[in-house]
Amino acid sequence: MMNKNAAAIAMFAKPFYYLRHGETEANAAGTIAGSLDVELTGLGRRQARIAASALAAAPITAIYASPLRRARETAQPIAEALQLPVTILAEIAERNWGELEGMPRDTQVRGVKPPGAESTEFFMQRVLSGFSRIDAAVPLIVAHSGVFRVLCRTLDIVETDGPVANAMPLRFVPLAEGGWKMEHA
Repeated sequence: MMNKNAAAIAMFAKPFYYLRHGETEANAAGTIAGSLDVELTGLGRRQARIAASALAAAPITAIYASPLRRARETAQPIAEALQLPVTILAEIAERNWGELEGMPRDTQVRGVKPPGAESTEFFMQRVLSGFSRIDAAVPLIVAHSGVFRVLCRTLDIVETDGPVANAMPLRFVPLAEGGWKMEHA
């Protein structure tokens, strides 16, 4: 059953697709990008094209992306394949990690808010506010691993141990008996 956050958002009553951006230099280097506007690597651009091929026959009716370059660059080949525009939602940008941005991933301590960072609660509410603006029959959301974690927590889906894989298309489907199923698209 959906928790109180999901119940308030109409988009969570129907199937939707999710895609984390392709690989970035920060991903390759093992650093925290957060709100930094980093671009895709060559591999990240290839991953975006592969995702576009995988989603070419999907019944996606609208594409929503984070304003950060890595998400926009990942969404573009999919938009071309599906002949759809990309709607930018500022609210689904990755979490601002404050002083940890640009630092190695292992400097992050789970459950501790770094100086200058958004709190978990603020980030979740910001992302959910963005989701509430999605009004499409079958949307694709192109964003970040932090946004993916918000989805999992909101829909009571067990999160992956680490970040969700780069440019791996996922489909979220509501179950008749309540709850959600997440599958590779």
